Amino acid sequence: MKQYKYLILLIGFCSTFLSAQTRLSKDEAVGITLENNYDILVSTNNVKIAENNASIYNSGYLPNLFVNGNGSFQDSQRDSEFLDGSTFVSNINSEVLNGSVGVGYNLFDGFGRKYNYKRLKEQYNLSEVQAKQVIELSVLQLLQAYYEVARLTQNKINQEISLGISKERLTREKYSYEFGQNTILDVLNSEVNVNNDSITILNTDRLLSNAKRDLNVIAGRDINIDFEVDTLVEYNLGLNLTSLIGSAKKDNKDLQQAEKNIALSNYDLKISKSTLYPSLDLSSSYSLNNTYNQTDVGNPFSLIRQNSKGIQAGVNLTWNIFDGGFTKTRIQNAKIAIENNEILKEQIEQDLERNISNAWETYQNALYILQAEKKNVETNQRNFSRSEEQFKLGQIISIEFRLAQTNYLNAVTNYTLAKYSAKVAELVLLQLSGQLLGANY
Repeated sequence: MKQYKYLILLIGFCSTFLSAQTRLSKDEAVGITLENNYDILVSTNNVKIAENNASIYNSGYLPNLFVNGNGSFQDSQRDSEFLDGSTFVSNINSEVLNGSVGVGYNLFDGFGRKYNYKRLKEQYNLSEVQAKQVIELSVLQLLQAYYEVARLTQNKINQEISLGISKERLTREKYSYEFGQNTILDVLNSEVNVNNDSITILNTDRLLSNAKRDLNVIAGRDINIDFEVDTLVEYNLGLNLTSLIGSAKKDNKDLQQAEKNIALSNYDLKISKSTLYPSLDLSSSYSLNNTYNQTDVGNPFSLIRQNSKGIQAGVNLTWNIFDGGFTKTRIQNAKIAIENNEILKEQIEQDLERNISNAWETYQNALYILQAEKKNVETNQRNFSRSEEQFKLGQIISIEFRLAQTNYLNAVTNYTLAKYSAKVAELVLLQLSGQLLGANY
């Protein structure tokens, strides 16, 4: 029954600790991050901008409608003097009013409008992939912070239990000293151990507070919100390297972006070639003009008024036979850009397969270390239980008991680190394969 003593203490301490704070589950933390993370919000807005750019209103397929109007008014007096000395004064009044409404439309531009519109659609698809990558990386960062909080929480709980053991030993040493069974040196050593354990808890508590603030920043909420996390870890069973590589070639966001960039480069090439063709524009307008002139108010024959209205239509054909070689240069550069993007895709594929293989080996190594540390905990637990019995019977000194206690605490701490390190290695592996979202966190 002795081996269950500290388990009971651990459960009791966890219940008291968790009841004082708000519990934040992994799913809740991910949900808050998806709603409030700053990088995710910016990437979402970028998707909206790309969606606006890819709309029909930015395609060039719609006609241009325009309305023009202008007017002028003149009221002046002119004095004229002749050679015989006579003078003549005349008044000049004039009004001019013009208005027109028209429409213009590009009938053909060498398919440049068509490919530009498709390019905008592909740019929107690229922005969606980029947004999903930001979400993946933000969720991964959030979960890494979450498990760091969990690790430090577990360490603090273990250290609190160890402090309780040290305080119990200090009390026993004081009683033994009072009855003359040991020296003051044993009491002082126990006091030093209690102080060291207290300092360790203070440092862990500081690191835990910092880790919680880091998590709150990633989640996009008030950094001073206090919370408790779930320290339980569940691993995704059934993972294998072949399926992960296959998933990565289909779902990895870096690879998807490389494919989108190749498509964009192809559209750039087609847009550049469109300037080799002629451009045909259609225009039509309806205009109304009203002119009124009067050079001499006293002479009715000097009054002139003119009204005109009518429809105008025209077709304009433009063909730039030679533009000094600018189009040829753009076409050549577009072809090189396609080649570069294809090379980059091959590089990404190779890097991705290497990264997944490395991540897989790291994950397998972490799982092996986890099992080894678990056995180490069991061994040190048995050693500590025997040492405790022998210490109470006076068969070992306090320094030996302290060594067994320290070894047990270190073993538990290492096991906790291995447990969360293995989970983080698994999450990195899932992110590289494009399977992080929706996986078992």
